[in-house]
Amino acid sequence: MAGGVGSRFWPKSRNHFPKQFIDILGTGESLLQLTYKRFLKVCPNDNILVLTNESYASLVKEQLPTILSNNILLEPSRNNTAPCIAYATYKILKQNIDANIIVAPSDHLILKEDVFLDKIEQALAFADRHDALLTLGISPTRPDTGYGYIEYDETQGSSNKDQEIKIKNQVSRNKDKGEGDLQEGLASEVKKVSAFREKPVLAKAQEYLQNGKYLWNAGIFIWKASSLQKAFEKYAPEIDTLFKSGNAIYNTSEETAFILDNYHNSPNISIDYAILEKADNIYTIPADIGWSDLGTWASLHAIAEKDEELNVFNGDHIHLKNTTDCMINLPKGKAAVIRGLDNYIVVDDEHVLLIYPKSEEQEIKGVAKEMVEKYGTQYS
Repeated sequence: MAGGVGSRFWPKSRNHFPKQFIDILGTGESLLQLTYKRFLKVCPNDNILVLTNESYASLVKEQLPTILSNNILLEPSRNNTAPCIAYATYKILKQNIDANIIVAPSDHLILKEDVFLDKIEQALAFADRHDALLTLGISPTRPDTGYGYIEYDETQGSSNKDQEIKIKNQVSRNKDKGEGDLQEGLASEVKKVSAFREKPVLAKAQEYLQNGKYLWNAGIFIWKASSLQKAFEKYAPEIDTLFKSGNAIYNTSEETAFILDNYHNSPNISIDYAILEKADNIYTIPADIGWSDLGTWASLHAIAEKDEELNVFNGDHIHLKNTTDCMINLPKGKAAVIRGLDNYIVVDDEHVLLIYPKSEEQEIKGVAKEMVEKYGTQYS
């Protein structure tokens, strides 16, 4: 899924060039490119679909030149995650009724990639054998109030013998070290989800962390295409009816016209509200994969390499004095001299300069909106 606007990363992330297309980590590759390369280790190029807004078609093609043009699915309107996932699912079902699907955001960071790939293998094995909708649940490391939480039932997991999965990695992924021998690993327990919890206040987040039966909801899902279609039929019939009406023309030359004519009629609703909070066959696999949704400048600061004064900076020439715990991002060729800042975000994208307290960064989305209302859409 690559259609979001990443408004909390303003001014670097803008409507015409949102977060997933930016080299936000300074690696030389965008988040979309990193995600694409990650999933090439899971399935062949021909099986990767990118769902994005129609205004980003050229950006996707530019950044992913090897992806099939027919695998870039263009949304003519922003209707949230349930319709875009339904579109891909019903299209895939016309190609392969037995297909398994992994749904993933294009703009997340995963530091422990080998662990992530193992968890995905485990989830695919479980989904292939069960009518189950799975999500990777991220083992929380702090009482974060910015994420939704998954509550799971500890009694339903490996105690159910039918739910135990043992897998073997076909080849060690640590090829750089020359370790090609087969490795055997036990899958993490697949847990029955009790409830999805909204973003909590701090006291509740602390309670979740201490309880030990709560995970962060990362928005990474694994299921059989047929299992999800059944869920749409049962819990979101309006979405099911709309996208099922295109069954005769998916993967034909008429598909684009059908989507242009009908997509905007789908309800604006997330997959969480449409399906996951209603269904009774939701499972999770706890995963410590070094995950961050990189939803804000502070979340990037938290995972990035820091200097001795806890500053994170991306730029060619930066001179800092009495400056601590700051996030600084400059365009190429721009120099900066900064003195006396503590816990600030400093971002210069050439058209907008943002200097804002990191502790108040949740206001940035609103500030961006005010700039547009006051000075025009060139700042959106």
